[in-house]
Amino acid sequence: MKLNTNSNTYIIIYSTILVLIVAFLLAFVSSSLKEKQDANVALDTEKQILNSLNLRCLSDEEAHATYEKIVKFDEAQKVYVCTLENGDVKYVLPLKGQGMWGGISCFLAIDSDKNTVYGAYFNHESETAGLGAEIKDNADWQAKFQGKKIFAAEGDAIALSVEKAVNNETTVDAVTGATVTSTAVSKMLQEKLANYKDFLLSE
Repeated sequence: MKLNTNSNTYIIIYSTILVLIVAFLLAFVSSSLKEKQDANVALDTEKQILNSLNLRCLSDEEAHATYEKIVKFDEAQKVYVCTLENGDVKYVLPLKGQGMWGGISCFLAIDSDKNTVYGAYFNHESETAGLGAEIKDNADWQAKFQGKKIFAAEGDAIALSVEKAVNNETTVDAVTGATVTSTAVSKMLQEKLANYKDFLLSE
């Protein structure tokens, strides 16, 4: 009996088998690559944390070795405790917020006084290249956070923020041409740092 390749039944069966084969192959490839993908994600996170500690431009091997040597995660406080080679202790706080087009995040490194910013690294999912994306791509802008204070001279309200044409002890000038993203960064800092107030105000 000759197979009718033009029949609806044949087309449906053929399509179903093809879809199943492709799905199996994709699942197999995804499963086989998962361990490597997870390792790459973990390494990227380690490098972001090191960037916030002003340890940038390290190779993958150098970054992982340095991270393993100086960084420990405090599960109770949800902060990274980092002991630099000179013995200084820094704390890195992970922060997440919502940008103009997607999520934004930050690793904020602070001195042992829990008030002075030591360094910062920002990331984003889909901010506009050349504008909002500058929070990640512009290391000079990130460097402006160094030395800023989380709290004002008086009071315990979170004061660290990003504002247009403002540059003082607790404020960083906004990214040029990226008002919405800068406002989102400021909101993230204000709201998410508030979650760490007990830690920041503790002795």
